[in-house]
Amino acid sequence: MADASEHAYARALTEEGRERKWPNVRPRNAATLIILDHSKGGAKVLLGRRHADHKFMPGKFVFPGGRVEPGDRLMRVASPLAAAVEEKLDARPRRPSPHLGRALALAAIRETFEETGLALGVRVEKAHPVAPGGGWARFAAANIAPALDRLDFIARAITPPRRPKRFDTRFLVADASLIVHKEDGVVSPTSELVELVWMPLDEATRLDLPAITRIVLGELADAMKSGMRIDRPRPFFYERNRVWRRDEL
Repeated sequence: MADASEHAYARALTEEGRERKWPNVRPRNAATLIILDHSKGGAKVLLGRRHADHKFMPGKFVFPGGRVEPGDRLMRVASPLAAAVEEKLDARPRRPSPHLGRALALAAIRETFEETGLALGVRVEKAHPVAPGGGWARFAAANIAPALDRLDFIARAITPPRRPKRFDTRFLVADASLIVHKEDGVVSPTSELVELVWMPLDEATRLDLPAITRIVLGELADAMKSGMRIDRPRPFFYERNRVWRRDEL
């Protein structure tokens, strides 16, 4: 990425995170899922608008996602992550954790289901007999198993210190053809996400987006132009001594 772009990204992230009035907390592992629809030519991306009363990114359009839960380590899958993708997800952990990449991928799928009602995976003949509770129980009851081999990893970013919430987030991507089930009534005026929109990838930045969402969309567009090579470096954004950095994993 060009130096000028890196400086522009750093300015955007610094400006958005300028207010640092909250107690500092350790960032929690989290994952988010970018869903792309190529069915009608150019790619469209799914974004959800957050409720205006949320303390964290109120009213912003974001990718569905959230923190890793214990059940994400227990859910059975139809297929594992590609080895190269899992290696990148596991790179440079803040604390060593077995099978972290797998848990992150499953968290992205579960959070997407819980926030949008969209279940990504493959149909199976029988429900998972020992599925974890919560969203995974409903997922399995619909006879769906997560298919991790069709996920890719785009970027990683850590929320700066002294913000209302802090996450060490991995941004994953999947094709909309993986959507095999929809649970109605999940998105509503009182939900975490009050609206879902499918936007052309080259127009999505017109929405009211957090700086990191805008940046990751740019990284995704660049990766797509170069063919989404599975062994490509993945960008890693974090702040050190009030300076934003972009490393590669």
